[in-house]
Amino acid sequence: MPDVRGQLLPIYVLADESGSMRDLIGELNTGLKALHAALLAEPMAAAKVRFTLIGFSDTAVLRMHLADLRHAAELPTLGCRAATSYGAAFHALQEQIPADIQHLKGQGYEVHRPAVFFLSDGQPSDGNRWFPIHDRLVDRAQTIGAPNIIACGIGEAKPPTILRVATRPEYAFVSIAGADVGQPIARFCAALTRSIVKSSRSMADGRAELYVDRPEGFHMAIDVV
Repeated sequence: MPDVRGQLLPIYVLADESGSMRDLIGELNTGLKALHAALLAEPMAAAKVRFTLIGFSDTAVLRMHLADLRHAAELPTLGCRAATSYGAAFHALQEQIPADIQHLKGQGYEVHRPAVFFLSDGQPSDGNRWFPIHDRLVDRAQTIGAPNIIACGIGEAKPPTILRVATRPEYAFVSIAGADVGQPIARFCAALTRSIVKSSRSMADGRAELYVDRPEGFHMAIDVV
């Protein structure tokens, strides 16, 4: 058997680029820059990650693909567009993830189950039509590399919706009502950074565990009534 080049954890950030994010998108871009800087300071952890950034609105746009952030000059800038199609977001992942896993394995890597970090500030504009797309995405019998999804809702995003997105109840978080809208974005990015670093370190230590940090100022969605 050929030697394994190393272990990789594909990370996907699925970020809402709908019109309602207009006042928040700057905070999100700033938070992602901070994530990049933090991983540059953790080169051994960063070496274990391949980072993909997808912005979704009425369509999903691949902003960064399987990047080794140690060698990325900067992260792309997210913008604001129109609607909030969850279906477009999850369809893009269903197309992307199996192809990415095949690509990385073809390069000789051992690939761990991808982790998706989902952020939205509103309810889906496509109603419940995204349900079957999402269900196929996370079904390990149907999708190669069916991911773990960590979902964070801010603003008008409802706890039951965020629970439906996350693959486990403990992976679903919503911001505390009435909080300054900019703070949840920064806290989401900080928690994302901690989760990536801890998960990557566990791979380097031979444990390969997915760590999910609850963002400060967020409730678990299952606890919100």
